[in-house]
Amino acid sequence: MPFVVLINPQIPPNTGNIARTCAATGTALHLVGPLGFEISDRYLKRAGLDYWPYVDLHYHESLSDFQAFHKQRGGRWIGFSASGRCSYVRCQFQNDDWLLFGTETAGLPPDVLKACEETVCIPMTQPGVRSLNLSVSAAIGLFEARRQLGYLG
Repeated sequence: MPFVVLINPQIPPNTGNIARTCAATGTALHLVGPLGFEISDRYLKRAGLDYWPYVDLHYHESLSDFQAFHKQRGGRWIGFSASGRCSYVRCQFQNDDWLLFGTETAGLPPDVLKACEETVCIPMTQPGVRSLNLSVSAAIGLFEARRQLGYLG
């Protein structure tokens, strides 16, 4: 099953909502620091409600720590970005994919995007809207991957 990776998330409720989605789907959540909040932040816990015991949570202090962890596990990096190469629905997801999402304000760093095997976007029809909320984007990407891989049946 794919993994969700948040690189330098800044807003606790977004991370809490994503953690809740990961808990509901049995998806591992990887947080890559530095974070814009403390793991114990009350807003983070509030957004995740009482589902935190069900979250398969992994914390990596830095991108280099996460890269070393990923190297041992394998799998493709799929970067979600407004500048992604193709629509997320055209990506052929695999069981060992890592779905990478960046900060709420800047997205994924250029060096991370460059390291991704694939970059995907979530198309929007209104040109004045740059992006969706991070927790919405993560849910869209995760559920499409799960749909393609037969996890929704």
